[in-house]
Amino acid sequence: MSGELYQRLARPLLFRLDAEFAHSLTLDAIARAQKFPAADIWLRSMFGPTPPELAFTWKGLTFGSPVGIAAGLDKNARTIPFFSSAGAGAIEVGTVTPLPQPGNPRPRVFRVPSDEAVVNRLGFPSDGVSIVATRLSQLRPAPIVVGGNLGKNSATPIESAAQDYSAALEGLYPWADYFVVNVSSPNTSGLTSLQAPAALAELLRSVLDLRAHLAERDGRPDQPKPILVKISSDLGDEEIDDVAAVCLSGGVDGIIAVNTSTDPTLRTKHSANLVGGLSGRPLFSRALRAVARIRKQVPRDFFVIGVGGISNPDDAWSMIRAGANAIQLYTALIYRGPGLIGEINRGLAARLRDQRLSAIQAMVGTGN
Repeated sequence: MSGELYQRLARPLLFRLDAEFAHSLTLDAIARAQKFPAADIWLRSMFGPTPPELAFTWKGLTFGSPVGIAAGLDKNARTIPFFSSAGAGAIEVGTVTPLPQPGNPRPRVFRVPSDEAVVNRLGFPSDGVSIVATRLSQLRPAPIVVGGNLGKNSATPIESAAQDYSAALEGLYPWADYFVVNVSSPNTSGLTSLQAPAALAELLRSVLDLRAHLAERDGRPDQPKPILVKISSDLGDEEIDDVAAVCLSGGVDGIIAVNTSTDPTLRTKHSANLVGGLSGRPLFSRALRAVARIRKQVPRDFFVIGVGGISNPDDAWSMIRAGANAIQLYTALIYRGPGLIGEINRGLAARLRDQRLSAIQAMVGTGN
C-alpha cells in the first residue's frame, strides 16, 4: 500500500479507534493475510523490489536493506513474513520476557498526531519466551534477519534481572539471529538503572557468559550470535560515553540508539499530560546526536542501529551518515503506512547513485 493510499484510506479509519486496539487489529489482519498462497509474490509486487545496493553482511547475517522494524511493533513474532515482503531487512521482535505477562493497565498507548508521535506505557506485555520461540521455530529459515529484544518480567526484582535476561536469551537463542539487552524502557520500574556502568557491566558479564555457553552447545563456539544493548534517549553525553565504554570493554557487538523518552522538554501541549515514553518525530535530533557520539568512540566493525523519529529517506540518510549501520522504524509506520519502508529503500538507493557509490555501508559515518 502506497503512503498516499494508506494516509487517505486506512489511517483515518484506524485513527478512529483506540490506538492499541487499532494496532492489534492491524497485526491480526497482517498475520492472516500473509498466510494466503502467493501472498509474498503479491505483496512484493505491491511494495516493489529492494535495490540490491542496499544489501550488506555483518557477523554472517545478510541484510537485504538497512531499514529494519523496531522492537515493540511485533512483540510476539506474528508478522515477520509481511515485513520481509514490504522490503525490511530485519525485524526485532519483543520485548520478550521469560514468562507471559499482560503489561500495565489500559489505556496505555496514545497517539499525538500533531507531533507525529506516540506515548506508551505498555510495560512489556509479552506472550513469553516459550510461545515466541515456538513461533520463530516455525519460520526457520526466516525470510529476513530476526532480532530478539530481551527484557525482565515486571515481578522480577531489579537485583535478579540478570536471571530473566539469561532465561529469555536461552529460550530464543536457537531461533533468533541477534539479541538486544533492553535496559532503557521507562515503563518497567527500575529498568533504566541497569544503564549505570557498574550495573550494566555486571549484567553483560552474565549474559555474555551464557552466550558463550550457548554458542558452544550450538557447535559454533567461534561464532556466537551478536548481542547489542538498547539505550535511552534521555542519557546525557557523558552517560552515552560511559555506556559505550562498558559495551566495548564487555565484548558487546553493538548499540541501538535510542529508546523512548520521558523528558518533558520534548513534549508539546498535546503530549505534556500523557504518562509514558514518547516516540516519533520529536526524538529524531536526539537519536541522531546519540548515534554520532557513539560512532566516534567505537571501531568500524561495532554495529550501531539508529532509531527514533525516522520518517523519510532524508532522515534515514542522515542517520547512516551520522554513523548508523542500520536504522529502525516504528512510529512513522503508524502515520505513513508500510509503504514507507520501500520509499526509504528507494530514496537511499537514489542517494547512493548520486554519490556514485554501489554499497550503502560505504556511507556509514561519513557525515560525522
